[in-house]
Amino acid sequence: MQKSFDCIVLGAGVVGIATALQIQDKGRSVLLLDKGEAGAATSYGNAGIIESSSIFPHAFPQDLKEIFTVTGNRRLDVRFHWNALMDAAPFLYRYWRASTPERHLQSAKAAYPLIQNCLIEHMKLVNAAGAQHLIRNDGWIKLYRNEAKFAQAVKDLDKIKPFGVKVEVLDAQQFAAKEPHIKQTIAGAIHLLDPANVTDPQELSRAYLRLFEQRGGLFVKGDARSLDQNTQGGWRVDTVEGAITGRDVVVAMGPWAAEMAKTLGYYVPLGIKRGYHRHYKPVGNAVLNHTLYDADYSYCAAPMLKGIRITTGAEFAFRDAPPTPDQMNEIEPLARETFPLGESVEVEPWVGSRPCTPDMLPVISRGDKHKGLWFAFGHSHHGLTHAAVTGRLLAEMMTGEQTLCDPAPYTINRF
Repeated sequence: MQKSFDCIVLGAGVVGIATALQIQDKGRSVLLLDKGEAGAATSYGNAGIIESSSIFPHAFPQDLKEIFTVTGNRRLDVRFHWNALMDAAPFLYRYWRASTPERHLQSAKAAYPLIQNCLIEHMKLVNAAGAQHLIRNDGWIKLYRNEAKFAQAVKDLDKIKPFGVKVEVLDAQQFAAKEPHIKQTIAGAIHLLDPANVTDPQELSRAYLRLFEQRGGLFVKGDARSLDQNTQGGWRVDTVEGAITGRDVVVAMGPWAAEMAKTLGYYVPLGIKRGYHRHYKPVGNAVLNHTLYDADYSYCAAPMLKGIRITTGAEFAFRDAPPTPDQMNEIEPLARETFPLGESVEVEPWVGSRPCTPDMLPVISRGDKHKGLWFAFGHSHHGLTHAAVTGRLLAEMMTGEQTLCDPAPYTINRF
């Protein structure tokens, strides 16, 4: 087996795999390493949206009344573990400061090149991997029962229209024509037309991995914590196939990346937002035609190959704490009132951790304290969305090419 590569990518989530593919596309030999299966951790659980319309990242509330509503731990969109709050406090304070209107706009502008190119870059990989059957190009719909909230949401569209986002405002009758099996009467809905949807996120990761291997890449199991820089400036890592070396290394380890960065001397105030999902079979011939976000109950319902995937909001907890699927348990009966869900596919809900930076921007960066060290993580709610474009940007930085945008906003040194 080949024992030396141009580059080692640590982490076989969708970000790591897409980054490995993009580096490989530059003519470099690449080893991909993970302790588990490809796409089986954070990348496994999401609403499956390649979110090319999400101009403004998810901000921390600025209104004190809204903040205080969280303290009762009864909101459906966010929950927390009391024992994790002290640990999360520095991150939450930075997140709150970064969410002021002015700074939020700065983050949105900095993220826009990634949003603008995310679907373009994904579709290049989708087509090369023969994974078109996993993609639906029908956007997603946000539904409202409350007239006032719907009117405000329509007004807020003025913020994203300058960015060229295509939307369709639907009244109750128009929405019913698109989703005839929704059981409740709604005030209205907003259909974001640009995004694509993945019907099985892990299978997309596996398709990308097959393409990577077909092009000569190697995926092996191993412990990223064994990473060490040798005296020649290259990198060494232990795998089940023995020690392997590489000239460059990319840390793309999702919620585990900050720990690796810290061991190498880099500080990232990474926050963890856990999320849950569960699949349900539809009742009878009921069909959900689009991915829906229920604005009143704060969950997504996404039609996937395994069934209707119901996803929750955020849970602030220690990354490895035992699951507490309270949000899932409270959302399920509400979702059943909205759409005819049958029996659940899984015995227990899935839980995973989203790695979030306080300024809502990913880390796509060179490590300036080491030769040949690179980072690609911290994509918050948009790991799937940003995966392919992150890989392209990092590959261009690594090879010294003209980059698709200025990478300065994503540097690891900004913290």
